[in-house]
Amino acid sequence: MNSALRLAPELAANFLAPYLVYETLDNRLGDTNALIASAVPPLLWSGYELVKTRRLDAVSCLVVASILLTVAATALGGPPKIIQIRDALVTGAVGGLFLASLLLKKPLIYYLARAVSARNTAQGASRFEAMWILPDVRRTFRVMTCVWGAGLILQTALLCLLAWVWSIERYLLLSPFIGYGLFGLLMLWSVWYGARRKALSVLRAPAPVPPGGPTP
Repeated sequence: MNSALRLAPELAANFLAPYLVYETLDNRLGDTNALIASAVPPLLWSGYELVKTRRLDAVSCLVVASILLTVAATALGGPPKIIQIRDALVTGAVGGLFLASLLLKKPLIYYLARAVSARNTAQGASRFEAMWILPDVRRTFRVMTCVWGAGLILQTALLCLLAWVWSIERYLLLSPFIGYGLFGLLMLWSVWYGARRKALSVLRAPAPVPPGGPTP
């Protein structure tokens, strides 16, 4: 019950509010302006979550980049369907960033996973650095980066198609479920794949207690 209450504001901001804002302002402001206004609640919620964490790491940087790209895509204006397609393309740009990071020594998903681990445990970051020397670990993160990049680009292609063929109201109401659903599938796959990789077992093991007992 408590978990559901904590999720309620996020669900309202990302699922319900855009549709309600558009429906409320459409007749008064027109399709384009109402659509631009409908993007405000999710952006405000993302900004709130970013400020609340007070962390500057790979996850935060990716969130900031996504917010800025979404603001830019929306602020450019144009026909409503073009605005929706540009907004969807932000996810595709992130997917392209995932794939481009395969050219680097450490792919993007490594830094994201490292940041999440560092938030959860004090030893999270050091564990990631220590295990990167293992070839199987490097291969695992590159596979995960490739799947995430391809998955986000496929999600973008689907949402762009739906933005073109669906009405604005239908897209605003249903596209968040599709986007979050596909994102959830990628998360579930990552958990399943990571659980199967023996090289990542060190991340699931309890943190070693330093000499002299646990650090206060």
